[in-house]
Amino acid sequence: MSLCTVAELKSVLGVGSLYSDATLQEVCDAADNVILPMLWAKDYYAIAHSKTTTTATLYFDTAHDFIVGDSVVISNCGSAWNGTKTITAVGTFEITYTISAATATDKNSIMPYGKVAGDVTTDWTLDMAVQQAATMISVDIWQARQASNSGGISPDFSPSPYRMGNTLLARVRGLLAHAISPNSMVG
Repeated sequence: MSLCTVAELKSVLGVGSLYSDATLQEVCDAADNVILPMLWAKDYYAIAHSKTTTTATLYFDTAHDFIVGDSVVISNCGSAWNGTKTITAVGTFEITYTISAATATDKNSIMPYGKVAGDVTTDWTLDMAVQQAATMISVDIWQARQASNSGGISPDFSPSPYRMGNTLLARVRGLLAHAISPNSMVG
């Protein structure tokens, strides 16, 4: 379920049935794609992989907190590695799980990084501040699609024709402050 639903976005925009639900859902999904990677989650990024004929191993550049028996969802690591897997061995910077009928490979880099997602422990759709932030970003995305030069204001207070710039997330950072993962902050 999206942080901002189609019904909520229709209500805020006042568009009724003028636009299809699929078109509005794209905007809601885009807002989720902006916000969700910034929030606390048990997600890690795999930088390399290897496999034997019976096991696959994913490597990380930071320590993880997965344990043997955890079920993880792996994506963007290649078809032999992707899917829901149960961890059979862990190291500080790697996890291993069982596979079948594979050809062995040496350790290879993954670019762009793969994603390993652990158990979901927080339902962000129940957090009103996160929902409001998603609604505000959805509205900005919608307005940028409809009137691209309606612009925003840049940090030096000059008008900008592009509202999807670096200030998009900055406008809702206060609403998200309690939920932003330190792992998502750079610089």
